[in-house]
Amino acid sequence: MTAAEATPKLEDLHDRAFLGHPKGLGYLAFVEGCERFSYYSMQTLLVLYMVKYLLLPENFGNVVGLGWLQGAAYDGKEGQPLASAIFGDYTSLVYLTPIAGGLIADRWLGRRATLLAGAVIMALGHFLMAFEGLFLFALLALIIGVGLFKGNIATQVGELYGPNDLRRAMAFQIFYIAINVSVIAAPLIAGTLGEKVGWHYGFGTAGVVMVAGLLLYIKAGPWLPKDSRSAEPGSGPSGISYPVMLGAAAVIVAVLRMLAPSVPAIAAAGISGQLGFALALGLLAGVNAADRPRLLALLLLIPILALAMLTNQEIFNAYLVWADEQFQLTFFGWTVPTSYMITIDAALSFSMLAAVALFWKWRSDRGGWEPDEIGKMILGSVFVIAGGLCLYIAALTQGTGKIGLFWPVMFHLFNSIGFSHIMPVSLALFTKVAPRAITATVVGIYYLTFFAANKTVGIIGGWYSTMDTPSFWLVHVGTAVAGLVGFVLFRAVIGKRLAETKTA
Repeated sequence: MTAAEATPKLEDLHDRAFLGHPKGLGYLAFVEGCERFSYYSMQTLLVLYMVKYLLLPENFGNVVGLGWLQGAAYDGKEGQPLASAIFGDYTSLVYLTPIAGGLIADRWLGRRATLLAGAVIMALGHFLMAFEGLFLFALLALIIGVGLFKGNIATQVGELYGPNDLRRAMAFQIFYIAINVSVIAAPLIAGTLGEKVGWHYGFGTAGVVMVAGLLLYIKAGPWLPKDSRSAEPGSGPSGISYPVMLGAAAVIVAVLRMLAPSVPAIAAAGISGQLGFALALGLLAGVNAADRPRLLALLLLIPILALAMLTNQEIFNAYLVWADEQFQLTFFGWTVPTSYMITIDAALSFSMLAAVALFWKWRSDRGGWEPDEIGKMILGSVFVIAGGLCLYIAALTQGTGKIGLFWPVMFHLFNSIGFSHIMPVSLALFTKVAPRAITATVVGIYYLTFFAANKTVGIIGGWYSTMDTPSFWLVHVGTAVAGLVGFVLFRAVIGKRLAETKTA
């Protein structure tokens, strides 16, 4: 593959038609905004839809295959615990399948064809949500569609720029602004329609927006990078031996499946959790021996990150059920849709990302002390703990009335500050430590953090119905404390070695 095949023509690199950037960036940002609007519309409504409608006795039997799945995968759980478990598997698998989507693009279809297929399948999944009997097929379509789409759009942003084009960093900031705007808008539009007009209107809106994104991407073709594929049959462009990776993962899955009946922890992880663990170890087996120590260090960081962000991921699960039941959401005679809590969280997250970045830049410009990446994650964990304590206090002091929004908003504020110190910083650390030959794959590995966190949320979220609420949120405080301890130990034991390997 030549350089010309991997990037647009030279004159396109100097295109400044969109805010001083190539026109293709504008298209890609809007397409990603459409996809994220659709995804977060679905994620915001999913648990509320299941708890308040789909899993009620009179509707449960209408869903094809749900009774079988309830017994085969979820040990007969019902109501909110079942909704939490399904949510956990859905939201974890959408962060696992992008690795397969990247492989399909690299080895066979190319990024553009893979992304188009993903967009079509996602739109189909959203529209299938309009038919409650096809609920499980809709979830499956969305899992496959996100996997084909998600990993193949961000790489096109980078390829709009030459290797020495300084606009690249700002391009990704613009790209993520589109994502954040979509996260803010999704609950306001799809959430309002879903809760106030009808669930299927909310899901249908997600489908319409996804189709708009698909059409926009097709129109953008002339301004996007040319496609490319890996030329070597034995390994991908990242330098990973895919036969070794997939073979090792298959063996590990088989072993875990055999051990599951006698090991409760493995059984609790379920098939999706076992697949995620096996894939992580398979990746470790597939990389070059020289790269393995760095990859192992990053894999050890994943469960720590998952613990640290567990409370944040619970926002879309049991937190929404609790808010719907117990928060004071009626103002001047009008009840605010519960999904608006997601908009509050997204707006604060967006604001705190900017505020934290500006704060540390201000400190740095004045010669003040600034912690390294792990140090910032430790600091972020403190804020996450403070946020969890706000939920604990809200539950503990509720009394007989509804919970006012002071403590929930304080939770979102502290949690957003913590999130701003953990997630962007950890992604930067992963790309910084990653061996150059496998940087793209390491970014895929990074998203196993979301897989692990969402899978765990699916398990812990099911405890909400059987545990007293203060204790439920105290568990989340405990996971944040565990994350804090994990970061401290990681820095003490591995931090210096990791710093040495970065310069090796």
